Amino acid sequence: MINEDDQITVKAAYAAMYKFLENEYELTNSGDIGGLLGGMSLLEDGHTADPAVWGEWLKAIEKASGKDLDIKLHIKST
Repeated sequence: MINEDDQITVKAAYAAMYKFLENEYELTNSGDIGGLLGGMSLLEDGHTADPAVWGEWLKAIEKASGKDLDIKLHIKST
């Protein structure tokens, strides 16, 4: 069983994110999520279908590893 303190590799985290988004796509049939999944999919050579995706993923990992990470919901009044 996985708990919130477990650590995984960058590649395993990528696969987990892909599976999460794949599930969301199955629930919503969102074209935006489908397009994102298409670019995220791995080709036979192990690279992403959209070459920029892996670099963007690594940048996101860097940001998420920072001490000042804030993923709380912030509601702005209009």
